[in-house]
Amino acid sequence: MKKLDIKKVQTLIDLAIEEDFGKGDPTTDITIKDGAVAKTAIVTREEIVVCGMDVVREVLKRYDERLKLRVLIDDGKRANVANKLAVIEGPLRSMLSAERVVLNFLQRLCGVSTMTWKFVSAVKGSRAKIYDTRKTTPGWRLLEKYAVRCGGGYNHRIGLGDGVLIKDNHIAELGPNFYPKLKKMVAKAKKIKGVKFVGVEVDHVDHQLNHVLKIPGVDVILLDNMGQWQLKHAVEMRNKTCGGRKPVLEASGNVTLNSVLAIAQCGVDRIAIGAITHSAAAVDIGLDR
Repeated sequence: MKKLDIKKVQTLIDLAIEEDFGKGDPTTDITIKDGAVAKTAIVTREEIVVCGMDVVREVLKRYDERLKLRVLIDDGKRANVANKLAVIEGPLRSMLSAERVVLNFLQRLCGVSTMTWKFVSAVKGSRAKIYDTRKTTPGWRLLEKYAVRCGGGYNHRIGLGDGVLIKDNHIAELGPNFYPKLKKMVAKAKKIKGVKFVGVEVDHVDHQLNHVLKIPGVDVILLDNMGQWQLKHAVEMRNKTCGGRKPVLEASGNVTLNSVLAIAQCGVDRIAIGAITHSAAAVDIGLDR
């Protein structure tokens, strides 16, 4: 699993600390003696997949270099109810001031990794891999996509420049005779430096897919909002036309935990799910002394 580059989320951490601690913490100042030290456990109150320990360590360091984090359950590992995820030791004032920012990051990131794990578990035994989308919280994309990886999922584009994905709104501009124009666009896209893949979205199997399958250079075909019959038909067409698993077929659109296995069983290679980032609920984690 690709690790998080903590340097790339420093600005977000700074913003979180400034909005919460920008004017100080008078409550802690008047209730906790200067010089008091303590040990506190980070405890989960529900079953989760852990994510965000490097972020926690960085937040603590910003408040006080003397705050030390001892991780007990690493990112990407499952934790049960009442499990201790880590222990914080050091000055109590700094620890209490940092508590909310620490938990805000941890609860959100573990929420994304846990939801991803649920989808990954739901399709276990199939060939389908779970992918995220660009439907992320503004400013949180690198963190949320890291959380997806912790949950066993895979990342789609980080930003628009990572790949070319010609979607329905792009194709609509090409007119009804889209095939020759699309073929030229795909060839042009393959020459763009830094582009990791070229994908094309298909809304109709019989009217579009048969053409797109014949275009050289298409790496991924996005099957948007299709029913199970259409998805199975698309897989059959791809296998017959291309003789294998390329181009990759990706299903997307209104995927839920109740429907994801049925979609996977249609034979698609991957399933893109916006909900694992935009709809993941924060999990219940607290600091216990």
